Amino acid sequence: MAVQIHTANPQPQARDWRRAIGNGLRGRCPHCGQGRLFKGFLKPVDSCEACGEALHHQRADDLPPYVVITIVGHVVVGGLLLAEKYADWSMGLHMAVWPALTVILSLLLMQPVKGGVIGLQWALRMHGFGGRPDTAERQPLPPAVQQP
Repeated sequence: MAVQIHTANPQPQARDWRRAIGNGLRGRCPHCGQGRLFKGFLKPVDSCEACGEALHHQRADDLPPYVVITIVGHVVVGGLLLAEKYADWSMGLHMAVWPALTVILSLLLMQPVKGGVIGLQWALRMHGFGGRPDTAERQPLPPAVQQP
């Protein structure tokens, strides 16, 4: 007697997360790498103009700012410590360099990091990118609306 296992729902083909993140970092569609990912500074397009991939369900939310804060914090604090140890800067120079560097790096990194996060979500089929809506992320109704 032989056992046969049939599956009606085959495993989806794996997506290359490195390529998807790289495309997102460049501001391109994580699927094809051709279409633009953003229509504004941080506003993603609803779908790719080149391949038609739906991108409206992305939920980058708070992760890109946390990643940018971590990167910029390491660069600025490391630079500040090195400047204090090896240079004799005046307080005025410190006050001019470090806040300006913080703002500039934050603005330069925010869009690429958000694109990378969207690329990662696409590659891992998160938040609707796998063809199915997320059911585990539904929020409960407020207590006044819940039924007994």
